Amino acid sequence: MSLCAALMATTAGNLQAQEAASNNQSDVTSVPLPPVVVASPKQRIQQRPKYKPKAAGTETASGEASNQTSDSDGEGDGSISSPNAGLPGSAAVFTLGQLDMVGGSSITNDAMWTFSKNTLDQALSLAPGVSASNSGGSRNEQLIFVRGFDRWQVPLSIDGIRIYRPADNRIDFSSFQTADISEVQIAKGYTSVLNGPGGLGGAINLVTKKPTKALDAQVQGGLLFGTDGQYEGYKTYASLGTKQRGYYAQVSGAVLDTDGWFLSNDFTPTPNENGGERENSYKNNWQINAKFGLTPNATDDYSINYQRINSGKGAPYHTTDPVATQRYWDWPNTQQENLYWLSHTKIGTASFVETKMYYTTFSDQLMSYDDPKQTTQSLPKAFRSDYKDWAAGGSILGATDITEWDTLKASFHFRRDQHAETQAYNVRGRPCGSILPCFQEPEQLDIEDTYSVALENTVHLTKRIDVVAGVSYDWRKLYKAEEFTTDLGMFEYNKKDSDAFNWQSAIIYRYNDTDTLHASVSDRTRFPTIFERFSSRFGGATSNPGLLPERATNYEIGWASNFARNSQVATAVFYSDVTNMIQSVPFIFQGNAVTQSQNVGDGNFYGVEFSVDYAVSDKLVVGGNVTWLQRDVTNPTNPKFELTGVPEWKGIGYLTYQITDAWSVTPSVEFANDRWTVTTDGKNYYRTGTFALANLQTEYDFDERTSLMLAARNLFDDNYQLADGYPEMGRSYYANMRWKF
Repeated sequence: MSLCAALMATTAGNLQAQEAASNNQSDVTSVPLPPVVVASPKQRIQQRPKYKPKAAGTETASGEASNQTSDSDGEGDGSISSPNAGLPGSAAVFTLGQLDMVGGSSITNDAMWTFSKNTLDQALSLAPGVSASNSGGSRNEQLIFVRGFDRWQVPLSIDGIRIYRPADNRIDFSSFQTADISEVQIAKGYTSVLNGPGGLGGAINLVTKKPTKALDAQVQGGLLFGTDGQYEGYKTYASLGTKQRGYYAQVSGAVLDTDGWFLSNDFTPTPNENGGERENSYKNNWQINAKFGLTPNATDDYSINYQRINSGKGAPYHTTDPVATQRYWDWPNTQQENLYWLSHTKIGTASFVETKMYYTTFSDQLMSYDDPKQTTQSLPKAFRSDYKDWAAGGSILGATDITEWDTLKASFHFRRDQHAETQAYNVRGRPCGSILPCFQEPEQLDIEDTYSVALENTVHLTKRIDVVAGVSYDWRKLYKAEEFTTDLGMFEYNKKDSDAFNWQSAIIYRYNDTDTLHASVSDRTRFPTIFERFSSRFGGATSNPGLLPERATNYEIGWASNFARNSQVATAVFYSDVTNMIQSVPFIFQGNAVTQSQNVGDGNFYGVEFSVDYAVSDKLVVGGNVTWLQRDVTNPTNPKFELTGVPEWKGIGYLTYQITDAWSVTPSVEFANDRWTVTTDGKNYYRTGTFALANLQTEYDFDERTSLMLAARNLFDDNYQLADGYPEMGRSYYANMRWKF
């Protein structure tokens, strides 16, 4: 197996056979435990359509696409196929952008298209163990929890490049569009130490697309409609790429623009929300991507990439809170730019080196107004907050086959983060006669370096048993932490550095040619953010420079089986022991009652995941997944405290029927029971959020290049909410077209 072909074998998104190494095979990129793949149901149907789709063959080291699928013949050699061996039809995966994975899940581009998942938060909710929620509504941010761990505990990457907001890492998962993503990798529990620091409870990686032929182009267009067919917005996407001998290039762009979304007709109007289109719920996102790569020989790949994401959004108001506690917020312009280099170089016959280098910028503006009309900023609650951040760094990973049965990998990561903020506001008791904030702070800086060094060893004990073990050491150095107040002027917080040791191990047993058992344990940490250590929360909190890293020891036992062609079943039992949990607790500072982030909590997260996808015939496939999750936490400072945002039960079920060779229909149900939420004042916790949403998608293929997708979500217009005072979207409709060239 060539080296890049082996890299391609790690791509669940390509839905190709992934063979684990045996005792008589030397391969520095062997995949001991492939991920469980969330694929488009149409990819699993065994049929011969009126046009013959191209086989999704393994890409060669030079980027050439093979037309052969790789099905396991069950010869008893100890290898095992992916649960998706031989399935056709998926976007070409940019293998340089993949993370090292042991198990976990992946979601294909075609799955996101079939289920009409336009944004990352929607797509991730398709996977077992992953649930979507929101931040409490006032920030209009969509959150993702992986087995109960949130965005601070589960790093997000694009092509393996960490997306991290240096101040607070408040990432809005709905700002990432899915049209240009070839696959989403989701590590759960076991997150390889080779990928860098911060994988406390998992990791998410968005892998972009890569051209596979001389002319590789695609255009998408779509319209979004509300509860009773009202126009909501539109989306569009276009890409143009080429793959030639020795190089490849691609440019793409996407727009998702919505005037706002519509509430259920069962919503009861309040003084703050009269129903219909949700007040101040607009969002507009656009992004561009470009890549250029060199493939000078059959094994090496060198790529430079650029990405820009722009977004603007409003924030709906709490439906019942009084004006005094209401937040009238708006984000007119948020920008993120990434420039990054990726490479893969083979050395000899049994080694390779991969490098990453990147420079990322973030800018963000938050506006707070006096009233719902958002025209004046004269009250003390009004302000304009500006962030301008950048991050730069890189990593190097080397691997070698020490023997035919022993593979060693090592990595080193470095990152520098700089956060710059300033704020304009009105000082209480000092009116200035202006409708705009009239006091402007000087710029304040935070500068910090983060490092990680890791080793991972894979031993093929027998043809059917692999053992993977890894260790890493992470450390962080804080150089500057500035703050400004009207009372003290500019000052700097006490600085404190931090470090952490991590370890993990997994054993994989392929007891026959289609079935796998595995067990793993992973002890990981994550460093607290600048926000947690130093943010004043608009005057309501005090700093804690000595805040310790959170730590979780994650245990998992799992089983997977290819019980029929193009079918899979998998289950996992998991348990996480979390210590040094960071929570905001009451604190007296200089005689004032405020809050402070402290390491006061310990917790246990545990549950079960189950998924099945069964191609019943050449026209019918059924499947889905379900997750049961329990989170228990000890908080000695607040006996009423509950962890919010995650349901105990969640899942999806679907059925796809191929009515004709060109026409398919996919009814589905998304469901979750209630979850904890908290009132605005933080005093009262209660459960909310139970739903069972009936959805329907139907697709018609005019030919092998052109398809029409019509979809409806929440067909019965269920009225529900996931966070106190913030009801969710009612019935919605989508009409999408896709052209491939």
